[in-house]
Amino acid sequence: MTFSLRAAKIKSMVTRVNTENKNLVDAIEEALAPLGGISAFVKKDERVFLKPNFNTSDPYPASSDLEFLKAVISIVSSQSPAEIILGDSPTFFGNSKKYFEEINPWQLEKEFKNLRVVFLNEEAWIKKTVQNGKYLKEASVPAFLDQVDKLILLPCLKTHAWAGYTGALKLAVGLLKPTERIRLHAGHLQEKIADLNTLIKPDLVIMDARACFINKGPAEGEIKKPNLILASKNRVELDIEGVKIIQSFPGNSLAGINPLELPQIKRAKELGIG
Repeated sequence: MTFSLRAAKIKSMVTRVNTENKNLVDAIEEALAPLGGISAFVKKDERVFLKPNFNTSDPYPASSDLEFLKAVISIVSSQSPAEIILGDSPTFFGNSKKYFEEINPWQLEKEFKNLRVVFLNEEAWIKKTVQNGKYLKEASVPAFLDQVDKLILLPCLKTHAWAGYTGALKLAVGLLKPTERIRLHAGHLQEKIADLNTLIKPDLVIMDARACFINKGPAEGEIKKPNLILASKNRVELDIEGVKIIQSFPGNSLAGINPLELPQIKRAKELGIG
């Protein structure tokens, strides 16, 4: 019983580490330490998929910071995985391939020999039924998600003009086939985000909250600097903390909202998503 209680506590734990005057690798490792460190999540010879936030090619915090990704890849590489896959599919508005090329995450392959960067639009997709889906009944996700051993989500922290907030749960939209995203936005967007997350099974979430948008978003907004790295095994609990961080800044667009009542979080709780 004692072990079960401890395991439940770690499952719901969200760690916060201030990054001021700290090496980024050290800060991320400090955030992971209470969860067991990276060795609790990645083992030798495993295949690991890292999902960043390449919404557009706009600079961080609109999109993932390459230095943050480099730090995470370095930490994951220390476990000698067989392969690390870094991939995303930017917004369906505009030229998605152009956004990806402007970010140029392929440059990271030069530093990490076991890293493979993929533009998800060009990968194979598999359609799945959304069990208990109320607002989203089926969705196509990358086929190789079923072929990797571990999935690590790497969200930025920011507000979102349509979804209100975008963090770990919203990151799953980048794993939805682009042609299906228009329908996703046609009403009940936040609830559909939660339904979609029933198909995504992350082992770990590491949020780059060194900077964030506190209004507008996801490509632009007023920037504040919490100077934090957050980590958790539970994407819902992490997003609750993310909302609270944004709400701590005057002028934020989430003021007065109970994070538990934010539709994507409320629906995710109903579905038992962790």
